[in-house]
Amino acid sequence: MADKQVWLVLIYKVPSEPTRLRATVRRRLKALGAVYLQNSVASLPASADAERAMRSLRKEIVEMGGTAQLLRSETLVGEGDIVELFNAARDEEYAEIVDRGNDFLDEVERETKAEKFTYAELEEIDEDLSKLKGWLAKVRARDTLDAAGYGPAVDALARCEAVFEEFTSRVYDANPDH
Repeated sequence: MADKQVWLVLIYKVPSEPTRLRATVRRRLKALGAVYLQNSVASLPASADAERAMRSLRKEIVEMGGTAQLLRSETLVGEGDIVELFNAARDEEYAEIVDRGNDFLDEVERETKAEKFTYAELEEIDEDLSKLKGWLAKVRARDTLDAAGYGPAVDALARCEAVFEEFTSRVYDANPDH
């Protein structure tokens, strides 16, 4: 029998005012890759890094006047639902990366049609590609259950890199003295 997935479960309550406190907690949980099982009950696969981050968040919640408990647990029934929820959240992030990759390709195509083969444009496009790569790395780091959207996101980034390389060549060809 395979080892059961161990989950970290954060159960919390924050003061209703100011509302930014609740938004802060939600944003931090999202950045960690946690999913909500219910209101104010969030979970993610256990790891040393995840536990440190959840302990830190728990401390912040308490410091903002709230209450929080952090549990380590195994699912008796319904684990597939939690895994599906977790992977769906990662797939949404991967789909957004694919969408942004398409926006990147559209932007490079516009600059190519306009023949804007400048080093300034190349630098801007390189920065955009670096952001996409960094975003993919962050999502992949929290994708501990191997969501299906990873492959398409990697493929999208590969297309972006290929188009970037072509654009780079065009910039160097258009500016032989630099």
